[in-house]
Order: sequence, then structure tokens, then C-alpha cells
Amino acid sequence: MGLSHFSEQLPDVGRKFMEFTAACFQDGAVSEKNKHLIALGIAVSAQDETCIMYHTHAALATGASEQEVLETIGVCGAFGGGAAMSQGVTLVQHVIDVYNEPQH
Repeated sequence: MGLSHFSEQLPDVGRKFMEFTAACFQDGAVSEKNKHLIALGIAVSAQDETCIMYHTHAALATGASEQEVLETIGVCGAFGGGAAMSQGVTLVQHVIDVYNEPQH
């Protein structure tokens, strides 16, 4: 569902969107890890659950520590108040727990 279904219906648009997104997250003056932390902050502020989970996982996978992820959520709480903080800590902790599970 989601983006894959969209890409099936509009393959050219879906492919170009994915290419654009991949280019945006490549290492540059800002590292890929930090770009995912930025995106996580935006996702928390927008209360976008899918993007919160995606960018938490991507930040961890590109070398972010749990502390860096949680500090990102803290900054979101400072700007977005209680709603951003509760949404952020709940979903981020779930992804951290799943990410840290032993792979079978």
C-alpha cells in the first residue's frame, strides 16, 4: 500500500519522486545521518507517524546513536510542545526497540 501502490499507478512519477528523495538524502555538506535526524524532527512536528518511524530507523541505520535520536525528539518537544513530545517518544522508542532486537 502507500507509495508502492502509488508507483504502480503512476510509475514515472513514483520513480522520479524516489530518485529525488534519494538525491536529497545523499551525503553532502550535511551527512546522510544528520539529514535523517532533520527529517525526523520535521516528521515529529508534522505528527506524521510513517515518516517518524522511517526516519528513526534510517537515522539509526546510518550511524545515529539512540541519544542523538532522543535529543532530536527533545528539540521537537521544545518547539512543538506536548503533542510533538508524546508522539515522538512513543513512536521513536518503538522503532529503537525493534531496531535493537536480535535478527533471526
